[in-house]
Amino acid sequence: MPADMGYMHHMEVHMHGDSPMPANKGFGEAPLRWMAEVRQGIDVGIVDAVLADGRLSAVELDRLALPRKTLMHRRTMGRLSPEQSDRLLRILRVIEEAEATFGDRDKAHLWLRRPTPLFADQAPLDLLDTDIGVRQVEALLGRIAHGIAA
Repeated sequence: MPADMGYMHHMEVHMHGDSPMPANKGFGEAPLRWMAEVRQGIDVGIVDAVLADGRLSAVELDRLALPRKTLMHRRTMGRLSPEQSDRLLRILRVIEEAEATFGDRDKAHLWLRRPTPLFADQAPLDLLDTDIGVRQVEALLGRIAHGIAA
């Protein structure tokens, strides 16, 4: 996959055949488009794509969204549950937002994994296991994107 194609491009190709989503269109820009997929549960192959792409490590996936044992079970079923799908895509949406905000994937990933006093010395990525944490990280990314002191 080309470096400029996001994980959701892979998801589009994977879930919707030959109609790939443009590289700049991710989950955050088209939530209605993905609602039916989330409600039925996304294909477990998306997890493999996310891991292969380096957006999340296996340890981070296990801790934040989908425990390994659960993933093994879901592989036999072929799909994540709607709740697991929603949780994973919410995390990926924030990662995509960080990449857009910083304009550089490596900088974004470093920022997401670096503890900050703004979050009680926790890394932003560590907050993404809850909706409240996601909202806090998104709010900070919004301030950074608009040049407001964080």
